[in-house]
Amino acid sequence: MSAKKRTVSGALGGLLGFVGMSAVAGVLVTVAVTPALALSGMATTSTINVFENLPDYLKVDQLAQKSTIYAVQNDGTPYALASFYDQNRVEVPLASMSQFVQDAAVSGEDPRFYEHGGVDLQGTIRGALSTVTGGGTQGGSSITQQYVKNVLVQKCEVLTDQDKLDACYEEATETSPERKLKEMRFAIGVEKTYDKAEILQGYLNITLFGGSVYGIESASNFYFNTSAANLTLSQSASLIAIVNNPEKFRLDQPESETNGAANGYADNKQRRDYILGEMLKYNKVTQEQYDEAIASPITPTITEPSTGCQTAGGSAYFCDYVTHILKSDPTFGEDEDTRMTNFRRGGYDIYTTLDLELQSAAEATMGENVPQTYTDPDTGEVWDLGGVATSVQVGTGRVLAMAQNKVYSQDPEVQATGAQYSGINYNTDYDQGGSSGFQPGSTYKVFTLAEWLKEGHALSERVDSARKSDWGTFQDYCSGPQTFPGYNPKNDANESGTNYSALQSTINSINTGFLGMAKKLDLCKIRDTAESFGVHRADGNELEKGASSVLGTNEIAPLSMAVAFAGIANNGTTCSAVVIDRIVGPDDAEIEPPASTCAQSVEPSVAAGMAYAMERVLTEGSATQSNGATYPKVPMIGKTGTTDGAKDTWMSGASTKVATVVGVVSVTGDANQRGIYFDSGQAATARHRMWPDIMSVANAKYGGDEFAEASNNVIQGAQVAVPDVRGQSIDDATNALEGAGFDVLDGGVTDSELPAGTVARTDPANGSTASNGATITVYTSNGTQSVLPDVTGQTLGQAKSTLNGFNVVNTEQAVTDPAQNGKVLSMSPAAGSTAAKGSSVTVVIGKVAGAAG
Repeated sequence: MSAKKRTVSGALGGLLGFVGMSAVAGVLVTVAVTPALALSGMATTSTINVFENLPDYLKVDQLAQKSTIYAVQNDGTPYALASFYDQNRVEVPLASMSQFVQDAAVSGEDPRFYEHGGVDLQGTIRGALSTVTGGGTQGGSSITQQYVKNVLVQKCEVLTDQDKLDACYEEATETSPERKLKEMRFAIGVEKTYDKAEILQGYLNITLFGGSVYGIESASNFYFNTSAANLTLSQSASLIAIVNNPEKFRLDQPESETNGAANGYADNKQRRDYILGEMLKYNKVTQEQYDEAIASPITPTITEPSTGCQTAGGSAYFCDYVTHILKSDPTFGEDEDTRMTNFRRGGYDIYTTLDLELQSAAEATMGENVPQTYTDPDTGEVWDLGGVATSVQVGTGRVLAMAQNKVYSQDPEVQATGAQYSGINYNTDYDQGGSSGFQPGSTYKVFTLAEWLKEGHALSERVDSARKSDWGTFQDYCSGPQTFPGYNPKNDANESGTNYSALQSTINSINTGFLGMAKKLDLCKIRDTAESFGVHRADGNELEKGASSVLGTNEIAPLSMAVAFAGIANNGTTCSAVVIDRIVGPDDAEIEPPASTCAQSVEPSVAAGMAYAMERVLTEGSATQSNGATYPKVPMIGKTGTTDGAKDTWMSGASTKVATVVGVVSVTGDANQRGIYFDSGQAATARHRMWPDIMSVANAKYGGDEFAEASNNVIQGAQVAVPDVRGQSIDDATNALEGAGFDVLDGGVTDSELPAGTVARTDPANGSTASNGATITVYTSNGTQSVLPDVTGQTLGQAKSTLNGFNVVNTEQAVTDPAQNGKVLSMSPAAGSTAAKGSSVTVVIGKVAGAAG
């Protein structure tokens, strides 16, 4: 509702008549609202009753402020990564505001501020006259009343329902005597609750200064690149001028026809000069100060505040991950939208785990080794390749670094301009702003190794690791025995060994060796072990557990793998990833951040065995390229991974202090990285250039201890003598070997002097020892060999008779002993060795010089 328009004489008559009612006027003057009531047209008695019944207590809520995400530098000082806000506001105490700006606010907006009790009688009359003469309900508001109005508006801003927000805002700002009356009643209540300094401080912190700039500190930063404490007289008056009409008088619109820079910001200057005149009038400045300020041009230095993770540069993806963690933290609200809204308005300082030195190394090596986009120089084919790097602190789960080869942007229009832009964090899970994951390849084999050792098998134990098209039946306690017809993976370097040990398979990443290990285990238990290290699919689905999963075909986020490798390095105790060390609220109160949870994944003895094998991957196996380039040297473990067709390549490893995973992945398409060359070298080997760069910085800063020593039982297992089964039938030999605790593998037929079909030899050989449960390969004789008898000392004729069935070839050798004349001195092959029947045997016959042949 609004008051009816009235003539000036009618208004004045009504006003004088109303005030003339002395008893009523006395009450109203006491509360300093006489003019508003008189001009509202309300009946006097009822109006007083209405006014007296209005609530006078206004709860001043926490103002919306920007929240900032920080990394902490080595000297303990915070480094701002990004800020977030709906209202760009930084609250500061009155002591941190220039006296000029305080005096400008009072002189320009409410010169009797320190005299009235919340409502300025003179100002109210002036505003009321404007209202009744057709100007609408305007003007006359004291600083306290303006503060009340802003507080009421702020209460609307926290509403998430747009309809409710709009209705609230309409009620708080409507042009009506009723709203004005309520505002005055609240103002009187505020004056009873707070002193003048508190009210002025609140007013200067809450007020809008144009656009999304709120409060004097942010206005000083934005318009003049300074602080509220260091504002000059001229700057102070210009900023307070904006308060009168935030859109008209703002200083960040140089193209404005009337208020742009070309016009000397004419509108703002006119209001600024008025305020300067008021300050001189009320003796807040000297004539000299006034003359200098009035002559100075308005020269803003617009400084756009950073907002959102895109301002964090190479750390933007880490920043994005932090925001997703905040969305899941119930500290900030009951659901994601509410949490993010509260975060953007709550004035929180978030101190993260990011190590700026390690992050800088990750960003630098990423920039040197993986381009943002790649076009094949020969074919012109464009490949969308992603580079990722994540480091996690061992024992705490603190994420120390996170980088990728893209420019961060959440703007679809920016993303559409090229593959170098992405809003997807390749390092994290899908519900944490990441992708649906990437196959980790052979880096996943460490979980089969863990299960192998958990089940009591030793590193030296051998398994059937020959390539085959039918691997038979795998055990699976979850779903029952499983077969995978036609599954026939080969080894990366086409290794063809048939009896690799678990240690050899780990060092050289033998696919068939790990499938042989899995045949002796349970596929579902291998999955359980992976999950115990915090591993899960990035898309949120259940880990697959088929035979191919042993070789790393689940899509997993690199961060999950880094957490797992940190768990191995931490004696088998895995700590979940955390990115926030401290949260400080707007009232400087510490808020408990999300904490890492640590759990024992495998026994320390198992972890020690894993580390023993994985150290040798670096020193003599598939990861030697990474090891050789890492300085300073500390004990490290590692595992490489290459998916089918070299689509994705990985290097994962850790010291006892820091775990790092790096990789180059095919974001779209199936690029064969072995055929792609970046400026720094082959794409498939970029991992071995990046991992050392990052771990060298980590080793220099965090050091590294020796890993726990693996027990002989883990390395060698319980050693059992291999029985001699030569000459036995295959069935009898199998029974004997299985009775001794071994598994038996038929190695096929071999040349032997033993009867055909009987056992010719075993691997390991009889008389040696092997781990209990190891696989003994048995070879059967084809009966084609014979043992050569010893014919030395015989005559040639006797030798030929003895070597019946062999082709005897003779040569002569001069001798001086007549007893050796005509006798066999030596033979080749030697006596006791085997040779195929019909093959040649050479005998050497002695001959004394001059003796008859």
